[in-house]
This record gives sequence, structure tokens and C-alpha cells, in this order.
Amino acid sequence: MSSTALTPPASAAQTGSSSPHAPEGAQPPLGVLLLGYGLAGRVFHSPLIRATSGLSLRAIVTGDPTRRSQALADSPGVRLHATADEAWAEIDQMPEADIQLAVIAGANRTHYSQALAAIERGLNVVIDKPLAGDAAQAQLVADAAAAAGVQVHPFQNRRWDSDYLTLRAILASGELGFAHRLESLIERLRMLPKGNWRESADPADLGGVLLDFGAHLVDQAIELLGPVVSITAFARSVRDPLAADDDMQMVMVHDGGAISTLVGSQAAAFGEPRFVLLGTTGAVRIAESDTQEAALKDGIDPNSPNWGVEPALSAACLRTALDDGTITDTEVALAVGRWNSYYPAVVQAVTEGAPAPVAVEHAVANLRVLDAARQSVATGDSVRLNPPAGHA
Repeated sequence: MSSTALTPPASAAQTGSSSPHAPEGAQPPLGVLLLGYGLAGRVFHSPLIRATSGLSLRAIVTGDPTRRSQALADSPGVRLHATADEAWAEIDQMPEADIQLAVIAGANRTHYSQALAAIERGLNVVIDKPLAGDAAQAQLVADAAAAAGVQVHPFQNRRWDSDYLTLRAILASGELGFAHRLESLIERLRMLPKGNWRESADPADLGGVLLDFGAHLVDQAIELLGPVVSITAFARSVRDPLAADDDMQMVMVHDGGAISTLVGSQAAAFGEPRFVLLGTTGAVRIAESDTQEAALKDGIDPNSPNWGVEPALSAACLRTALDDGTITDTEVALAVGRWNSYYPAVVQAVTEGAPAPVAVEHAVANLRVLDAARQSVATGDSVRLNPPAGHA
């Protein structure tokens, strides 16, 4: 198999911080405009925003009548807009806008244009993954935010999954020695495609599992094992040949020598194990996946006492070797999942200049890898990244 190379988009200044002067007394909450009320907006963002004391959900964009009714039921008194243009017009007409944060959670094809429109109006932005259509667009968003003095926060919520946090803690302990291979899977069985934009074969819709699941898998792999120097990828549609890819695999080589195998599928009846991480002195296997998404779908309050606590049976299996060759298996309780820490961190970043929960540069790097993966799928070649794509 031959190898080609990809260079990154032109770099620019890093995204700036916007830290408004706090009035006397308590800091008022940041007003939020939520764009999109489908799966991402209604199930993920809306409950997490409402659970954050430093935020006030004031307006939602959705043109679907059913979703509009659901939005009002979930957030009584919220202003509804049928289109993003309608929301922008209201903001433009307000002498003093009550919106400081735009959360972009609609179809993937809207992320780039809506991010630029929000930044143009001086708003800080949270953007669901993927941040943009490719790394070059993501860099343009970062550049625009830097020029406007506002912040861009990629929504990489699976950095706070219970399984991933457990894996990261075990890796940091040094018990695995040199971590040389990661296997990371997000797989499920969906018998019939739903026919929405996520499964559209139109490249402009940015559908398919490579961009969907892949955005999380790549982000976690880089965080665990460092920058990526090359990638070989495969993606196909096995349920409907006219739909977007529903089954994919990526093999990434990291600059430290480790290899990641990342798999995402909507056509896999077995979705375990979620993680296997192999090292020179041990390994860890985590079968079960984080349950925070299921909890949000069930309407559980992210501030509930047992939020993010996984069942005891979902423990990780840690296998280590002693100097004499003795093998020991240990069960490690999964860490508490913390999706509910993301938005409080965004509030601190915007109001106090604290570090961002996820740097926008990381999203640019992730998209460099995904761009290379798409090129590999199209050509059948391995693609080298020069320089490596990492989260420096």
C-alpha cells in the first residue's frame, strides 16, 4: 500500500478570551442561544445547559413543530426562532443583546456558517463535533474568533466518559509500561437507516460514522497516545449502498510508535469491548460503554447525586505482570462520568479567563486526521501527516 502526505491548514493566532467585567455582587448568567433541537440539541446540550448555574437558556432555533413544542415544555419561557437568520436578526436589533453564548448543535453542514455568523456578532461559541467540514474551515473559525476576541469551545463530551477517564488514569499510573496498542470501538446495531442527514451520501451533509463516531475516537486516541503521523482508513455503507458510510475502521500510527485501531459502526451486533489498551507490562480491557447518553435520554438530571456512576459490574479489567512473570488480574471500578463538568468549565473560561475545557486547536488537529482518513478511504492509500496532528 502506497503512502501520501497531507500538510495542515495555515496556522494563525490562537483563539482569544472574552472576559466581561463582573458587576458588583454575583456574576449574572450568560445568556445562551441554542441552534438546533434534534438529538444533539434536545438530548445533550439543553439538559446540560439548564443544569449549569452560570448559564441561562434564552432562545432556541428549530423550525420543526414537534421540536418547538418540546422545547417550550423543557424550557418554559424560552424564545423560539424558526431559523438561524431569524435569531441573528433579533440579536442585531437588540440595543443590548441578552445572548453571550451561541451553542451550535444542528446538522453538521450548518456548523461552519453558523459559527462564523455568531462570531461576527461578538458571541462566544460552543460547537458540536465535527467543528467544521474540514481542518481548513476549522482553522478559519479559530482565526475569526481570535480576531473578534471571543472564544470557540469544541464539544468533545466523551473526554468525560467514565470508561475513558478510567483508561486515562490507569495509563497515567505507569502500570502498563509503554502503551503500544489501543483498540477503541463505538459500535451498535441499527437495523434500518433513518434516512436523515446523518445518513445522507451528499458530501455537503457531512454524514456517516467516520465523521460522527470518528470525531470522538480520534480525539480520545490522540489524548491517550499522542500525535498521529499516518492513517489508513476504510469506510463503507453495508445497510444501504446509497447512504453514507455506516461501518468504518481507522488504523493510526502515533509519533511515539503506538498504533490505534478505531472502529465505528451502525451495523455491529457486538459492541464490546469499548477499549483495550496494551502495554509492555500490562493491559486494560473495558467492556461496557459510558451510560451518560442513556441517562440524558431517560431524562435524568445531570445534577442528580448518582450522575455518571456506573454499575459495579462494569469494572475495568487490569492485567499486569511482575518481574518474575506472574500475571495478576485486578478489577478497577470505573471513574465517575462528568459530562456535567463541561459547561461549568466553559462559563469559567468566558467569565474568568480560565483554560478552555477543550482547546479549539485540538479540534483542528482532529479534523486533520479525519481529512486524511477520508483521503485514505477515497484512494486506498495510507496518508502521512506532516507535521503530525497532535494536541500540543
